[in-house]
Amino acid sequence: MKKILLNTLVLLSAVTASAQYTFTDKINVEATEIKNQGRTGTCWSFSTTSFIESEAIRLGHKNVDFAEMFNVYNIYVDKANNYVSRQGKANFSEGSLAHDVLRIIDQKGLIPQSELTGLKNNAPGYNHAEMVSALTGFLNGVIAAKTPSIYWRDAFKSILNVYIGTPPVEFKVDGKTYTPASYAKAMDIDAKNYVSISSFTHVPFGEKFILNIPDNYSNQSFYNVPLNQLQSTVDKALAKGYTLAWDGDVSEKGFGRKEGIAVLPLDTKSEFLKAPEKEITVTQENRQAAFENYTTTDDHLMHIVGKAVDQNGNNYYIIKNSWGDSTPYDGYLYMSEAYFLMKTVSVTVHKDIASVIIKL
Repeated sequence: MKKILLNTLVLLSAVTASAQYTFTDKINVEATEIKNQGRTGTCWSFSTTSFIESEAIRLGHKNVDFAEMFNVYNIYVDKANNYVSRQGKANFSEGSLAHDVLRIIDQKGLIPQSELTGLKNNAPGYNHAEMVSALTGFLNGVIAAKTPSIYWRDAFKSILNVYIGTPPVEFKVDGKTYTPASYAKAMDIDAKNYVSISSFTHVPFGEKFILNIPDNYSNQSFYNVPLNQLQSTVDKALAKGYTLAWDGDVSEKGFGRKEGIAVLPLDTKSEFLKAPEKEITVTQENRQAAFENYTTTDDHLMHIVGKAVDQNGNNYYIIKNSWGDSTPYDGYLYMSEAYFLMKTVSVTVHKDIASVIIKL
């Protein structure tokens, strides 16, 4: 399938509109085509893979298209090992985070999309409902037996092989043979170059901490910084041609999936998805309160690729989603500054950008 790069869209039209919203794009960093995660909970793989594709493009590579399902396959294996070793007292679900994808890239590498699409028998889209039930039921059966055999891991992988496919050990690209590890190296992707950053007051600023959210099954650490530094990191990255993986909450009334708008209106009874209105003033304190009372949860991951302003001069972030192209912006959405400040759980970015703002 021919790639549609974001900068091509910008050349066609720098100004886009949804109802009475009118946006002028100020920064657009090159990204690959919109994809659709379908009926799966794999936004973490689609968003982070998209982020890494933009990194490969930034590093000079063309026509990149990495396999999201390669990451999904390997993370399910990793989560299964964790779940069984903890005798079922751990999280085994469809959720995960950006750092898990990076960890898998570090351990396993990357492969092209053509080598493992995860779609069998010409399936029109992804649906992991039956697969997840099968995987969960199998693992619970292994645990219930109380004496896991040496065979359960292979049996677990056989389920993944049936539903997703078997990851290749070797493959060819442009006539050259690669392994997943050598292909990642050829794409100049070093997973150790990326860090995750958050902003919460229940832990000290300037330190790394384990963010206790359900999808952080691997107990990985985040750098904790004040909110203004979190935003400065994002702005600096975009200004220098870097993108970021975003983790946050999309359950608000102001998140208009069909409209391609994410705003945080002061008056939730108004028609805020039709035209810009006054938004909530976000502080470190009300952001923290929203996280602690579960108003803000990490329910979705996306890819930050640019900045824009509306007709009133308000700032927005351009977000690449993984729900297909069913928005007025061909699958992209515009997230207001207020929404970003309140609803961002974390961002993942190249350490060269992060080190300019915070001490790593």
